[in-house]
Amino acid sequence: MSLCLQARQLACERDDRWLFEGLDLDIHSGEIVRIEGPNGSGKTTLLKILSGQLSDYHGELYWGGAPMHEVREHFLANLLYLGHAPGVKAGLTPLENLAWYQALSGEQGSESAREEALAHVGLSGFEDVPAGQLSAGQQRRIALARLTLTQRALWVLDEPFTAIDRHGVGALEAQLVAHANAGGCVLVTTHHELTASPVLRRVQLG
Repeated sequence: MSLCLQARQLACERDDRWLFEGLDLDIHSGEIVRIEGPNGSGKTTLLKILSGQLSDYHGELYWGGAPMHEVREHFLANLLYLGHAPGVKAGLTPLENLAWYQALSGEQGSESAREEALAHVGLSGFEDVPAGQLSAGQQRRIALARLTLTQRALWVLDEPFTAIDRHGVGALEAQLVAHANAGGCVLVTTHHELTASPVLRRVQLG
């Protein structure tokens, strides 16, 4: 497995309290790394640091062995981040939301590819319904469709199983394993107990 993302001596303080200190991580292609810890231990903060969204921390990040500040553009071109909230616009349809995401990434994409991605997450027939009229689980599925639509090596996922039914949970877990088996890497926080797999590794905070 090749080296994907490294962190060295990461430390982050919030409200006069250290969430974590001296944290070293080596994340390789072909791995699912689950970040674990009690509420308030800094799981979401760590994911935001590792995905380049926060700069208020100590330590160093490396992508492919190079310092992050030297390869940030290449890193972002290989990153797909899904936050704890679905991040969909209520006034847009699922198709329009996916087109909006692609536009933000500088991708044009195609209507047929967006329809295929929505079908993959079980949203056939809901493509043109405003997202605000859909259930929480369906809104989550719109976000998860990006995993099929947008090809990225590194997936950083904060509680992706939230509001997903049993069938959706099984399909998503299989998708994470398939991505790792294809040489991608996944960083995830979740209250769902992932099935034991050779590609799964756990990192404990707190």
